[in-house]
Amino acid sequence: MTNTFSRRFGALAVCAAAALPGAAAVAAPYTPASGAEVVEVLPRRADPLQRELRSLRAALAAHPRDLGLATGLARRYIGAARSETDPRYLGYAQAALAPWWQLPAPPAEVRLLRATVLQSTHQFSAALADLDAVIAGDPANAQAWLTRATVLTVQGDYPAATASCARAAGLADALVGVTCLSGVAGVSGRLLNSEKLLALTLQRSAGAASELQSWALTLLAEMATRRGDAAVAEARYRAALALDPRDSYLLGAYADFLLDQRRPAEVVKLLKDQGRVDALLLRHALALQQGAGTPQALAAAAAELGARFDAAALRGDTVHQREQARFELHLRGNGAAALALARRNWAVQKEPADMRVYLEAALRARDAAAAAPVLQWIAANGVEDVALARLARQLRAGA
Repeated sequence: MTNTFSRRFGALAVCAAAALPGAAAVAAPYTPASGAEVVEVLPRRADPLQRELRSLRAALAAHPRDLGLATGLARRYIGAARSETDPRYLGYAQAALAPWWQLPAPPAEVRLLRATVLQSTHQFSAALADLDAVIAGDPANAQAWLTRATVLTVQGDYPAATASCARAAGLADALVGVTCLSGVAGVSGRLLNSEKLLALTLQRSAGAASELQSWALTLLAEMATRRGDAAVAEARYRAALALDPRDSYLLGAYADFLLDQRRPAEVVKLLKDQGRVDALLLRHALALQQGAGTPQALAAAAAELGARFDAAALRGDTVHQREQARFELHLRGNGAAALALARRNWAVQKEPADMRVYLEAALRARDAAAAAPVLQWIAANGVEDVALARLARQLRAGA
């Protein structure tokens, strides 16, 4: 662990028990006396990714200013951060790029990776500045256009996101371009048509990489969910999982679908051994709350989540405010705290899941007026989602 990583994420609280059924009580956090103190030496993991990362780290340690080695390792860490939903890997990626990280104009490959890390930690303005600089020097950089589209979609700038997707579509595989465009159109008033186009494009892209097919299938499943077609959504989620069973975002999306279907036992089975990922531990706890486990298991999971969110607050990490709002809302029953978190989260990102937790929190807090910004956004952008429509009706009825 480098000094750069320590400054970036701060000290992590260490808890003694896993929050799964039968886990022991959570111990009090231990704070090291200094950043140099070794808290624990972990056993080496035998999976191929960890072996690869160890090899790349060793090579970079021998040649710390080798640009190719540094960017290669950073890419692998960013991939691990996505698959594991673990922000520590983003810190490792930043550490690998340390010789160039603070430069106002680093090499283009570093700048693109820096933008990706910044985007993943919700530093959207800085990410866009780097992406614009990359594109200015290389207008044919499809990855830069795609990352730019992602940032703009999360921020709710749909016209600019569509324009970025269109540029990427002319530079990348057809399925990449259509998935990007459909992701924007699906949340801005063109749900059914964009879903049909993406489904047709996927059907014609049988030779595409499995990760890309899984991405498209996950988006299609979410679209069907928002339309209220549970049977089609489930088939698509299962097809995506068959292609990429370890993808944490996919696991979380399918778990949310199953929770809405009141099928908590399947959530527990789906998320077995996934408790290290905060977002998935949250879904596991919600499944326990729905009756898939003992009160003791639910209490242990809630305590572990609380400790993790407290640790995140201590290190200034606000990336998981949406998940924390759900935690406060559903596991602690604190509508006011959930609403405050949802409001802060809404200032940063505006995806359907952000809209939903905001409206749910306003409903629990009996504060229909607080929901006005989200309801206005939904109406202005033509957002189609049966769950959001139900919540809007409930809020209007209680206003």
